[in-house]
Parts: sequence; C-alpha cells; structure tokens
Amino acid sequence: MVIRWALAIGALAGLLAVMAGAFGAHGLRHVVSERGLEVFQTAVSYQMYHALMLVAASLMPALGLSRRLLVIACGFLLAGMVLFSGSLYLLVLSGAHWLGPVTPIGGVCFMIGWALLVAAALKK
Repeated sequence: MVIRWALAIGALAGLLAVMAGAFGAHGLRHVVSERGLEVFQTAVSYQMYHALMLVAASLMPALGLSRRLLVIACGFLLAGMVLFSGSLYLLVLSGAHWLGPVTPIGGVCFMIGWALLVAAALKK
C-alpha cells in the first residue's frame, strides 16, 4: 500500500527543487547578493531533503508502519516545505522581510514530521 499523494507531491517537489536550483545557480547569480544566493540554496536543499523523505514515507506502509501516522507526518513535511522553503524563496526574490518569521514555523513543521516518522517506526 502506497500513500500516492505523498509520492506524487514528493516527486513534484523534487523536480521543482532541481529547477529552482538551476534557476538559482544560473538566473540569480548576477541579480541577488551572495547572501541571497546562500539563502536560496538553503531553501532548495531543504526542499529536496524533504521531497525525498515524502517519497520514502509514501512507501513505508508496505513495511507495516502506521498509515495514519505516516499521512500526518507527510502533511507536516509538506507544510514545512511550503512554509520554510517557500518563505525563503519569496524573501530572496521579493525582498519581503516580513516573511522572516514564517520560516521557523516551517522548521517546526519539519521537526514534527520527523518526530511522527519516529513514532510510526516505533509503534507496534
């Protein structure tokens, strides 16, 4: 049994991370500051890590892990990608500094998602 939406969204997020990485490396090089490029790369890296985790987590029901916990974990990982990486992308591209406080909320979503994966692995 596969969590299909998590597999599809994880694969799409991975594709978008590759595209964003290429855009950052080639399209932003002379447009934003060196620090802006670092922030953009951080967003790309975290998006890719969590895209891969969504793909992996989508397959974990086949190992007998709690589908309910995995679905909730995937939801938090997805929210983390949108809030963490999304806010960093927008911060770099728009200069909207009011987005700064959104980024840590995304980080907390990542942590909750990972903690739920631990719980799913340990649940009997």
